[in-house]
Amino acid sequence: MVSVGSMTTATWLHIQVELERGAGIECDPPPGRIFVVGPGHTFRQLARAIDAAFARWDVAHLHAFELADGRLIGLPDPEPSALPSRWLDHDALTLTRELVPGEQFTYTFDLAESWQHHCEVLEETVDPLLAYGSRPSGPAIVWGWGWIPDQYGREGAGEPDLP
Repeated sequence: MVSVGSMTTATWLHIQVELERGAGIECDPPPGRIFVVGPGHTFRQLARAIDAAFARWDVAHLHAFELADGRLIGLPDPEPSALPSRWLDHDALTLTRELVPGEQFTYTFDLAESWQHHCEVLEETVDPLLAYGSRPSGPAIVWGWGWIPDQYGREGAGEPDLP
């Protein structure tokens, strides 16, 4: 095992994610999910897992993580040359190397509709075999709660498409 700060590359974490608001909808109480994440799992993989966990079906939207130290990680623009230099690549950074227990950060899906999530790395590290039953290839949900709003605010199948 290789040490990285106070953690090792074999450390697995629990990350709690709560959906606070988006598309003019305030989530009170916020629905949430707890993920188990391990060595090698990237911010892009966490973004995909969060989007699936919160029932996003139209995932062709830009997203961003903002860490407590102000770093921005994600996909703010599909054209890499358009990225401001302060944006970091969500494929290049792994969760267990960039985050520590107790750290809080945000995830925003669809920068126009601004679906904002509060994320927190829970204090205790986790054994994926006990929490999930195996070592998942990407971030995996181990617990969840709450009502999930439609990403476009629709309440039924009969509502017309948005422009």
